Amino acid sequence: MKFWSQWLHKSGLILFIKEIIRNPARVGAAVPSSKYLANAMARQLKLPIGGLIVELGGGTGAVTAALLEQGVLPEQLIVIEQSEPLCQHLREFFPKVTVIQGDALDVEHLIKNFQQPVNAVVSSLPLRLLSPEDSKKIGLAIEKILAPNGRYIQFTYSWRQDYPHLPPQLERLSSKYTWLNIPPARIDVFMLKGV
Repeated sequence: MKFWSQWLHKSGLILFIKEIIRNPARVGAAVPSSKYLANAMARQLKLPIGGLIVELGGGTGAVTAALLEQGVLPEQLIVIEQSEPLCQHLREFFPKVTVIQGDALDVEHLIKNFQQPVNAVVSSLPLRLLSPEDSKKIGLAIEKILAPNGRYIQFTYSWRQDYPHLPPQLERLSSKYTWLNIPPARIDVFMLKGV
């Protein structure tokens, strides 16, 4: 019984379920991202990469762990998570990573004191469940914080290929499905056109 209790605590599953009950639209998923999805997202970075990497919607930390395992340095990674309990969970398990409690709508303000360029944004946000206005604001914020030729990596459960909320300067590079996730997810990679 102690093993299961420790595993549930480490995985963040109980916190995840509490967040779904409290605000299902903000979570946007019935289960946490699988290690297969998280690893597939992390592989899209093409490391080594300089500068900062911003993760939007850190959740239980599956993608955070995959980024670190892929070779991202803890001091490069800034994780933004809206839920206070999930932020505490992330800080406990990733003490060397900067975890900021805040809304992705405010990402530009939240990272303004960091002096390095943002060369990648990795997002687990349920953009299609947000209002079109909020999705568009997040898309514009991502465009503003990304350095030229920076990558924006987003997963979705939607089969729709369009991203009406994204500014045209974010050009799609690739689109791949991860069938081992429940439900299957698609990872889309965009690049900010150089100026």
